[in-house]
Amino acid sequence: MTRRSVRRSVRVLGVASGSAALVLGLSGSALACNIKDFSAEARCDGDKGVIVVTDTDPSAAEGTVSVFLQGDGGVETKVGEQPVKGSKEGVEVTFPEDWKPSATYRVHIKAANVDRDIKPDLVTPSTACKKEESESAKPTASTSPTPSSSPSKSAPAQPASPAPSASASSSAPAGTSENAPSPAAGDSNLAETGANSNTGLIAGIAAALVAVGGGAVWFGMRRRGASRHG
Repeated sequence: MTRRSVRRSVRVLGVASGSAALVLGLSGSALACNIKDFSAEARCDGDKGVIVVTDTDPSAAEGTVSVFLQGDGGVETKVGEQPVKGSKEGVEVTFPEDWKPSATYRVHIKAANVDRDIKPDLVTPSTACKKEESESAKPTASTSPTPSSSPSKSAPAQPASPAPSASASSSAPAGTSENAPSPAAGDSNLAETGANSNTGLIAGIAAALVAVGGGAVWFGMRRRGASRHG
């Protein structure tokens, strides 16, 4: 083997080693944890709000997720902190948080060679999870109903008074003797003969009284005549 052949072999080996190192380096960089593997989202769980952080790190590096609510004047409030271990399919970490509309949250990731915030910051939707009552659902002041000529469907119809039959109206008109109380049993003879059963007795007594009165007058006149003659 000549010296030139040796140099050529070393050169080929060097190129091959460099290529292998470059490929391994690229592979390691592709598998390394990256801030781009993390995302945050504000969701609704029923009428409650939650913040969900998703880790799609294919290297499955263990890390920590911290969530902070940004208030006025740069004041932050820590919502919570949870461990995370991602996967290529994605692993979700949920933080219960009754977030307000258009609120801003800072999400920090610390895992392997990552120690950064997810950018841009998380801004919640402009509509809250629990919807307020619509104006149409709110009770309104009731107005007095306009009286209707037709009877209400909810009220039972009043039964109409039965009209008198033709035979009843013709045979018993209002104000006739049929509506008056029936006469006593003793008055039946008076209605039939024009006098009751005591008419003969009363006539006899009257005749006797007339006779007595006539006798008294006659006797008085006789005595008056005798006194004149004497």
